[in-house]
Parts: sequence; structure tokens; C-alpha cells
Amino acid sequence: MVDLSLETRTAQHPREQSLVLEFEQVGMQDVPLVGGKNASLGEMIRQLSSQGVNVPNGFATSAYAYRHFIESAGLEAKLRELFAELDVDDVRSLQKVGRQARSLMLQTPFPPDLQDAIADAYHQLCKQYGGPETDVAVRSSATAEDLPDASFAGQQETYLNVCGLQGLLEACHRCFASIFTDRAISYRQTKGFDHFEIALSVGVQKMVRSDLAASGVMFSIDTESGFKDVVLVTAAYGLGENVVQGAINPDEYLVFKPTLKQGFRPIVRRRLGTKEIKMIYDEGGSKFTKNISVSRSQREEFAITDEEVLQLARWACVIEDHYSQVRGVPSPMDIEWAKDGLTGDLFIVQARPETVHSQKAVNILRSYQLNERSQVLATGRSVGGSVGQGQARVIQDPSKITLFQPGEVLITERTDPDWEPIMKKASAIVTNQGGRTCHAAIIARELGIPAIVGCGNATESIKTGQDVTISCCEGEDGHVYEGLLSFQVNEIELDTLPKTRTQIMMNVGNPDEAFNLAAIPADGVGLARLEFIIANQIQVHPLALLYYDQLEDELARYKIADLTKLYENKPEYFVDKLAQGVGAIAAAFYPKPVIVRMSDFKSNEYANLLGGRQFEPHEENPMLGWRGASRYYDDRYREGFALECQAMKRVREDMGLSNVILMIPFCRTPDEGRRVMAEMEKNGLKRGENGLQVYVMCELPSNVTLADEFSEIFDGFSIGSNDLTQLTLGLDRDSAQVSHLFDERNTAVKRMVQHAITTARACDRKIGICGQAPSDYPEFARFLVEQGINSISLNPDSVLKTILEIAEAER
Repeated sequence: MVDLSLETRTAQHPREQSLVLEFEQVGMQDVPLVGGKNASLGEMIRQLSSQGVNVPNGFATSAYAYRHFIESAGLEAKLRELFAELDVDDVRSLQKVGRQARSLMLQTPFPPDLQDAIADAYHQLCKQYGGPETDVAVRSSATAEDLPDASFAGQQETYLNVCGLQGLLEACHRCFASIFTDRAISYRQTKGFDHFEIALSVGVQKMVRSDLAASGVMFSIDTESGFKDVVLVTAAYGLGENVVQGAINPDEYLVFKPTLKQGFRPIVRRRLGTKEIKMIYDEGGSKFTKNISVSRSQREEFAITDEEVLQLARWACVIEDHYSQVRGVPSPMDIEWAKDGLTGDLFIVQARPETVHSQKAVNILRSYQLNERSQVLATGRSVGGSVGQGQARVIQDPSKITLFQPGEVLITERTDPDWEPIMKKASAIVTNQGGRTCHAAIIARELGIPAIVGCGNATESIKTGQDVTISCCEGEDGHVYEGLLSFQVNEIELDTLPKTRTQIMMNVGNPDEAFNLAAIPADGVGLARLEFIIANQIQVHPLALLYYDQLEDELARYKIADLTKLYENKPEYFVDKLAQGVGAIAAAFYPKPVIVRMSDFKSNEYANLLGGRQFEPHEENPMLGWRGASRYYDDRYREGFALECQAMKRVREDMGLSNVILMIPFCRTPDEGRRVMAEMEKNGLKRGENGLQVYVMCELPSNVTLADEFSEIFDGFSIGSNDLTQLTLGLDRDSAQVSHLFDERNTAVKRMVQHAITTARACDRKIGICGQAPSDYPEFARFLVEQGINSISLNPDSVLKTILEIAEAER
């Protein structure tokens, strides 16, 4: 008997009748032949290897091979008879039909020619990788899978660390049977796919030894907001199934694509995951793989380096750009990656179209807002940006899913594709485990319902039958509230908004909200406050980091040690966190201007930061005391200001976010302004270099009356109407006794504003306003337009209505 090689066998059949095709033989046009997953692997090997994208080689059984298996055994008639009794909305019926269909498939042997074709291809792969029984991953790939408007991901089976021909044939057989998993049947029925028109291809790919290193998932889009200019990278130790299934909370990174492509290093967010377990090879055991615990020391380190994060993000950009060109439309991608622990090399092991945000209408802005709050029962990562509510149903055991009722809130440890038949009936989903790319998060986005993942204790803190509200509209953290809370949904068609001559900007303080806020049609950020980032994300006084060893407060020392455990150099914690926070805001609005105000805490507010009391004086009136510019050149805070400057330099020069404009608050005299500028220059921030502009807050009467002199030092002004009002009228704005006199519309205040605008424009300097008044008083906004102000910066919830009012005023 003559032994024919794979190439010879393939050549004897037209491609459509080949039982097996190497990845190098297929591309995106071959989805009907080998399914989306395998077609994509072939496309990347053929088209992107030359651009440095590493993809492990392999082969695929064809759709023809699957149909040959079905037809040669006469299975279709028997399967159709089974499916005639299916009620997909009845979980018990679904389970019964699925079980019988899979059993029928598994009891039917592969035809000999299919076994021979798989054996030939496997032996060729073993030769390529230098081993008699090389380890492979065996993955199912439906011929309707990974289409831009449908996600079949995870519905059929995957087997890792398969070695030897017999093990490979068994895994392929199980993959064929998995076309009739309960979740696959349910999904096809819901999406209108004919069960018997779908075929299944099996991808056989050389394993990457990520069991000895790390792996994860990345999206070339922000999965929550749909912001298209970042890559979200997740990473954990071991094989990637735990990340995909949501069994762990992985590390997360956000990388800004536009400046990454320019050669910068724009990691704008870095979040440590808990990574409690990792999946490794079960060498000498009874299974292909097993999970083991990760040591505490490893859990408290990031799984991969920043350089590896940037390399993966570059590949994500290359892959997205290629698929967008092939398809002729922007195509965000969902990508799985792995790092080989033997060689240290990175690999892409899957890539498919992202199927949620890429399908959404971009001209409608929808936002959710809670009208009340109650006791928080659980907190985790928010998914979906909306609000859901209903009675809770706690289910720990998948065998109990038949108890779930439509409209309930599913509370569980984690989900996998077997849960999908009830997930589509849920009003919301809450899990103890998982990150933003886990199974529960992916399905919730696709279903358009909110989810909170990685809560840790939700199955204990929430009881079945309890009324709950699931809020994912408050930033990165999602909250499960007790009771059915009132909330509202706001919608606006962006196409109907007029364009104004006056720039409409936004006040943004929370980096976690920046990507969502970027969808609002603003001309940039008129005020990004450092105080929110320092108080909420850093929490530590900068001098307490610089002089940690001299701290007298033992409790503060303990808390600071815990917060900074990832940093050998404690001041680097402050610089890194501040740079990430500002970087996220600047990236969200790039290349539009983002005006970042340097820190403007009062001394009592600085004292409330961890370790702060040791470095702050007691002042009778902190509002008028040691704040703003006067701190920056003072020996008592100069080193703290230097850390702020280092962070801003990192944002502009390392991340490439040169759209950041810096602004100095509470600058009392032009001489003080010059001293601050000299201090900034010492720390590498020189006005005019790399396009750096520096503005000054116009919030003191001296800023107005000496605006011409301040114009010689600064590039622009931003009116702070709150401080300018209190200092013009001689009020303490925090005093209830005189609060009735506080009004930005007072004639004295309006004359100050008018004079500031007139002088700034005469000196060819830009001037805007970032105070509360234009948000609260439409007539004040109209007054500003009439005076010729360049920009008005508003709170996000006021932008849309104020655009309409200003457009009317400009007529």
C-alpha cells in the first residue's frame, strides 16, 4: 500500500472536498470550509507573519469532513427525529435532546478515510515541531462561527495538551459531538440558524507552553464603553481557559492605540488581578490539564511585563487594521494570546470579530442614572453601563438551573456556556469570579443586560428572593443595591445636535468614567482635576511617600505599605498612578485639548490623605491659606510638586499625550506665576517645548485686574467662577449664614468676568470658564457667549442641554 503525503492527498481533491487543510492553505474566504476560527488562524499565518505576528501552526478538518461523517453513517434522519421534540425554552427538554444527540454522535465511529487524513496531518505537524507525539490544542470551529454579527465562541468544546494520535482522534470526535451542546443548540435556535445547515471544523494547533508562563485575552476596543482607541489586555498565569471561562480575576491593562502606533508607551491603566489558580499540564495524571493554586508572591505580581503588554497591543493593532481592510469597515477584534514558558515568545492563538460594540448604533447616546441609593450588598467589576433589577436567584450548582425564572437576577460563582439557556432570561448577572473578558461579561454584553463580575462574596451576601438593583452606571465598579431603586434612562440622537462657535468642553475628574464620557460631543476637557485621582486612587500624601521611613503614624505606615507593595520606590507609586489617571482622561479625548489643573487641595484636605497630618500646618482659614501656586515653590511642598510634574512629563512624553495643557490654580501674583514656571522647568516641563502650554486659573480679583501681566507668563486663562464669586463678594462659600448672597450672576462678578475676557482677548490669549455657573444658569452661559469667551467647560450632565442653549444664543 502506498503512503500518500498530506500534500498529495489534498492535491487529488478539490479544496471543497478535502477532509483536512493546513492553516497555511486557508484564509478568511474559507469560513464555509473551516469555520471562522480556523479561517482566521490561516489568514494571520499567511498575511501577518511578515509583520511579526506569531501564530502557532496546525491544520483543520473541513466542513466537508463533518458532512461526510454525518452522511456516511446516516445520522441526519436520526438527529432530525430527535429535534422534532425540542422545546428550546424548556431547560429539561433542551438537556434531554442535547444529551441524546451527543450520544448518537459519539457512538458513531469516524470513517476510515477521515481517520487517515487526520493521522497524516498530525504526523506532518509532529515532524515540523520535532517530536513523535507533539502536544496540540484541539478546538471546535463552526462554519457560521465568528461572524461579525454573531458570537459562537465557547459553545463547542476545546481540549488542551492532547498528545498522540489516539488522543487526537478522540478529541476530534468529542468536538464533532459538541456541535450539539445545550448552549449551542439554544444559541442557534435563538439566532435563527438551521441546526443542519451548520457544519463543524476542528482546528488542531501546536500548543504554546503557557502553562509555564502566562496567557490571556485582549480586545482592540474598550469592552465597556465601546471606546475604539484602546487595547484591553488581560493576563493570568497558566493556560488561557481560566481567563476565558471567568474562573479567575486576571490582570488588566489599557493601551492607547494612536500614540502606540507613533512609537510611544501609552499604558494608561494597569490593574492587578487576584489570579488565585492556574491551569497546567496534568503530566502523568488522568486528565489533559489540571488547576493548581498560585503562590501569594506570584499573585501580587503582574503576570507579564510592560514591554510584553505593549508588544501584544501592537499585534492587536496590526490584526485589527488587517481585518478592517479585508472587510472594508472598522473591525474591532477579540484575540486570545499565550506566552511560551520554554522560549519566552508570545503567540496569538485565536482572533475573531468583536460582536457587541461593533454592531451598536453610534449616533444615539444612552445613559443611565440612579435616582437613589441603598445598602450595598456586593461590589465588583461593572459590565454594560446600564441598570437592571429583580428578584435574586442564587444558584451554586449547574444542575439547579431549572429553578431559574425569567426576569430574575442570576447570582452565581461563575458561568460557562452551559449556563447560556438561562442567562438569556436574566435581568442581570452577578458572579463571584471573573474579569471583564470572562464568559459572564461577554454574554451579558451580547444580551444587552448589566453584569457585575468578580464580587468575591455575592453568593453569600445576597439571598434568593431578595429584591436587588444592579448598577453598572457608576464607573468601573458595579454595585448590587438592596431593593428596587428608582433610575432613569436618557437618550439623545447626536446627529440632531447643532455645532456652536463657542467651544463646549467638559469637566472630568474620574478616569474610570473618561471613555464613557468621550461619547458626548464635547471639544475636549476644560478641567481635569488631580484631586479626584489623588484622593481616590492614590490616597497618600506625596511627602509621606518621599519620607516614609520617618512617618510617625504607625497605622498610616501599614496602609501605605499595603498600597505600594508593587513598587520598590514608594514615590514611583504616586507618579505612576497619577500618570495613569491623567493619561486615561487625555487618551479618551485625544487629540482634543485636555486642561489638567495641578493639585489644589487646601491644607486641611492634604492632611486627610494618608500620612498627611505630619506635613501640613493647621490653618484657621484654609480656603485663603496655603493652597495652589504658593505651595509649588515652597520648600515645605516643593518635592511633592516635583512628583506631580514627573507624572505630567510621563503623560506627555512617554505616553505621547501632548494634548495635555497644564493649569496653575490660585496664583496670586505674576511674580508667583514666574516662580512656579521656573519650578516646572526644573522638573522638565518647559513652556513651549514639545508644544507645552500652561494656563492659569482666573479666580482671584488680582488675576482679573492684572490679566495683561499674567498674559505675559501664561498661554491662557480659565475662569473659576466659584472662587471668583466668593472673593469678589467677600463671602465664605461654605458658610450657611451668607450662602443666600452667593450668586455668580451678581453684577460685580459679571463685570469681573467681562473685564477678564476683554483683556485676555486683547492680549491674544485664550480664555474659558470651568466653574459651575454655566451649568446651573443658562442666562449666565448666554452672557459668556455675548462677551466672546472662547470655551465653556461644563459638568457632563449639562453638556447636551447647554449646547442647545448656546447655539440659540449664537444665532
